[in-house]
Amino acid sequence: MKTLYSVLLCMLISMVSFGQQPNETKQDTTKTVTILDEVIITGNKKNDPVLTSVKNNYVEKIVQPKNVADLFNSINGFSVIKRGNYAIDPSFRAAQYEQLNIQYDGGTKAMHACPNRMDPITTHIIPEEIAKIEIIKGPYTVRYGATFGGIVNMVTQKPDYEDYGVHGKVSAGYEINGNSLVNLAQLQYIKDKYDIVANVGYRDFGNYEDGNGVEIPSSFRSTDYGIKLGYNISENQRIQAHWRQSFGRDVLHAALPMDTEYDNSSIISLDYKLDHIGTIVKSLTAKTYYSYVDHLMTNTNRPSFMMMEASSAVDATTIGGKLELSWKPLEKLNLFSGIDAMHIARDGGRTRLVKIMNGNVLPMPMIFNDKVWQDSYITDLGLFTEAKYNLSSHTILTAGIRYDNVVSDIQDPEDDFAAMYDLKKRTEHNISGTISIKKAVSDKFLLEVAYGRGVRSANMIERYINHFNVGQDPYEYIGNPDLKAEVNNQFEIGFKGREDLKNGFNRFKYDASFFYAFFENYIVGIVDPTITRKFNPMAEPTNAKVFRNLEESYKTGFEIMAEIDFLNDFYFKTEFAYVYAKNKDLSESLPLTPPFTTRLSVGFEKEKYWANVQYNIISKQDDISRNFGETETDGYQTLDVRFGVKPIENTTFGFAVINVFDEAYNNHLNFSFTNQENFGRTPITEPGRNFSAFLQYRF
Repeated sequence: MKTLYSVLLCMLISMVSFGQQPNETKQDTTKTVTILDEVIITGNKKNDPVLTSVKNNYVEKIVQPKNVADLFNSINGFSVIKRGNYAIDPSFRAAQYEQLNIQYDGGTKAMHACPNRMDPITTHIIPEEIAKIEIIKGPYTVRYGATFGGIVNMVTQKPDYEDYGVHGKVSAGYEINGNSLVNLAQLQYIKDKYDIVANVGYRDFGNYEDGNGVEIPSSFRSTDYGIKLGYNISENQRIQAHWRQSFGRDVLHAALPMDTEYDNSSIISLDYKLDHIGTIVKSLTAKTYYSYVDHLMTNTNRPSFMMMEASSAVDATTIGGKLELSWKPLEKLNLFSGIDAMHIARDGGRTRLVKIMNGNVLPMPMIFNDKVWQDSYITDLGLFTEAKYNLSSHTILTAGIRYDNVVSDIQDPEDDFAAMYDLKKRTEHNISGTISIKKAVSDKFLLEVAYGRGVRSANMIERYINHFNVGQDPYEYIGNPDLKAEVNNQFEIGFKGREDLKNGFNRFKYDASFFYAFFENYIVGIVDPTITRKFNPMAEPTNAKVFRNLEESYKTGFEIMAEIDFLNDFYFKTEFAYVYAKNKDLSESLPLTPPFTTRLSVGFEKEKYWANVQYNIISKQDDISRNFGETETDGYQTLDVRFGVKPIENTTFGFAVINVFDEAYNNHLNFSFTNQENFGRTPITEPGRNFSAFLQYRF
């Protein structure tokens, strides 16, 4: 795959040379910057994808330090899958992991090295860097890689091109529950031809206490730094490089069998754009990136250490890129055509020093070496075209088609895994597409209707894992390299609008989406009574699970938001989110389906200060997947209070009380305590009452 990376890089360099003009004129003192395609949703109704949402104001309104995944808790329709305070994955409408196309800055990815997802992409970037999160709610665009359940784009902060010279900010936050501390320093230098942004952050989180005063093992430390360098080649060309590293240390995972000794990630990306090319060909964009994750996990601090010492060193390499041409052959027609690629390679193993076997102490401990990833890779090469046609001044038709060539191979299989399958390099051909209509009925009402066919080939865990605990339950899981690709046929209708009011009420705003999706070849782990567990054979359950395709499954649901603004600065908002999922093959719900969620919030926003109170009502979830090891979850209610103020110029202070009533609860998507002393296999509980403060100074 070094060849793929080299080709992408050479193509990028060639385009830079191609775009240079022979007699460039010197720029004016007023800076003109060609904006890179780091964002998906620009606020332009004619170009933005259908059925999108944006969550922003993190920089201005943040009042408590968080993990990046925690930012999703405030987005309607999202939940989080939690294994501790560090390994947290976002879930949207019961779609998770590779079912969501999660990226940052318009395409950069960093895939996890740990098979238990101790290190998802959300751990390789800090929340203080996030300017906004963009969401496309389904497979309604083909331009940003293969997409099954939706796209999540985390946009990092970029320079203020209007403000030359040296600027920056420093911030610090503290949480009482866990005695946790976060720090960030950022510096930027802007000139007419180039700009530099550098930042460094440090986070130290301790074990938190739940609402019953029980200490949950969840501490971690992480250090991050990044450098972003941009250069304006000409008035219509820009190139930008972004380098960042993250170092996680001593991470405790309450709901996983091991802890992280270290997790080191390195990510580099290079972006280029040539804009305003001509009357038909409008722009050319290119991106290439490389990420490497080096991960070590052990059971040194776990009860199982007395019987067996385990250490697992694994790594993951992700290489990718994209070339896209924007052109306009007709006045009413905009086309986006391109090619993208992503290569994921993983390797590593686990060393076990067994001291006790079948209940007997061994006179001489035995050493075993287990292959974790079995030196596997997946390469996805995609071709796409998306068209936007203006049916009228108020109606836009979007249609797109995408082809993905997916090649996968396992190069160092275990003997027992090789005996199960006829292993060889495999090539899949996936076709996905979308069609949608966006109509501005008036300047205050927008209607959107869409159909998307999203296709996702099996990930590396589903293909190649071999007798490892990777689920919510205690089963060993076995991959299946012959899995068919999942297909999501999703239909959705959405509308949003606003109405101006009188008599002290300023405005009423509303937003709603209703969706239905039926799946082909949905992938789940199913118990195979002919296969017994490989490790610790005396333990229950005795059989293993093998990943299989389901014949029939579907999900449906909605998100609704309504907000009324009154007395100029005050607002009241309510949000609802519901998902119903059905696995017809097993006559139960699909796994990891969140319960009905309601949020009620009231607050005010002024230039110098703001505050809000949010009441969260989470319903009981008794529609569960017992085959996945799920148990019913009681409903719960929590109250959060946040306050922010700018006491002096350039200074922001925030204060929050989360879970004011010290509620003891667990989210339905939380994994269960695993290999923990004094904890049974029950879902991990969330933090109890937590006071936090945040201070930021800009200069």
